[in-house]
Amino acid sequence: MPRRTATMLASTLMLIALLCAGVFINVPYSEMSPGPTVNTLGEHDGEPVLQISGRKTYQADGHLNMTTVRVTSADYKMNLVEAVYGWLAHDNKVVPHDTLYPDGKTEEQSTQENAEEFSQSQESAKVAALKERNIPVQSWTIVSSVLKDSPAEGKLHAGDVIKAVDGTQVKAYDEVAKLVTKHKPGEKVVFTIVPAKEQAAAEKEKRTATKTEDITITTTKSDDKGKERAIVGIAAGTDHTFPFTIDIKLADVGGPSAGLMFALGIVDKITPGDLTGGKFVAGTGTIDDNGKVGPIGGIEMKTVGARDQGAEYFLTPKDNCAAAARDIPDGLTLVKVDTLDDAMKALEDIRGGNTDDLPQCTKS
Repeated sequence: MPRRTATMLASTLMLIALLCAGVFINVPYSEMSPGPTVNTLGEHDGEPVLQISGRKTYQADGHLNMTTVRVTSADYKMNLVEAVYGWLAHDNKVVPHDTLYPDGKTEEQSTQENAEEFSQSQESAKVAALKERNIPVQSWTIVSSVLKDSPAEGKLHAGDVIKAVDGTQVKAYDEVAKLVTKHKPGEKVVFTIVPAKEQAAAEKEKRTATKTEDITITTTKSDDKGKERAIVGIAAGTDHTFPFTIDIKLADVGGPSAGLMFALGIVDKITPGDLTGGKFVAGTGTIDDNGKVGPIGGIEMKTVGARDQGAEYFLTPKDNCAAAARDIPDGLTLVKVDTLDDAMKALEDIRGGNTDDLPQCTKS
């Protein structure tokens, strides 16, 4: 056999061997890719995404699309060939498995956490949207969850309204931990609460809950890696009563990143006119009750997915701008926003054709 032929054959066999080996070699990575985009002003699976009753609504013809990212499952075993292909592909991103599933988090745990974050983002979007329109919203601090085998188990329950701790009125959920940690582990703390059943009955009867109880709990010491502190084993949160009903109908979506676009969709629905001027606007970003927009993961995948669906403008959280601007899809303008007010001003410029005034994410 000629030497050249033998060399080519050996090289070919080596390449085949490497490819075969790559298929069977698992690597600790996961893949992200663009997911579906959904117009918050439109329908999904045959029904409106935003369903509002008890308040006059208005037809909106533009697009305010929320964006998503697809990720491989927690138990998916990526091989070396898939990892290399993902690194080379433009529309996919390969990341360390622990980035998406830290501390050995299972698929079920991740799904549950995403569902909880999605539910909270909906509530914050409603509050922020109504505040934007100067519509009053009643809010109060509640027990969101009680840790199993904690001092609070059996004494406090999810949905209990926390009125005070040690006689100090609670005005925001983050004050609860501060008041508890004033104690040393082993000391007693007194919670003044409205029981969840009483609160539910008051809301149903459209009255103010008046029945309160004082619950005394002995604190214990924290067992996490942080500084030792007193805890009782609850997570505090915020609940709201809205002056009319707002339902967000969107299944199979998780995480908090649609908050901004839900808030804008609600504002558009209850406001005469059209926020977008008929333009195709997409975006992403968490939102809190005060309209502050926060960063999200997978920004590069979301801009690609938005542009593939026809988006012209993409509302981008300020803290995601640097990453998003590294590879801007052709024809897409990245608009930097830090608050719901920023997004409203940007939409005003977009529908008015004043695009030179838009604060854009640009390559540094």
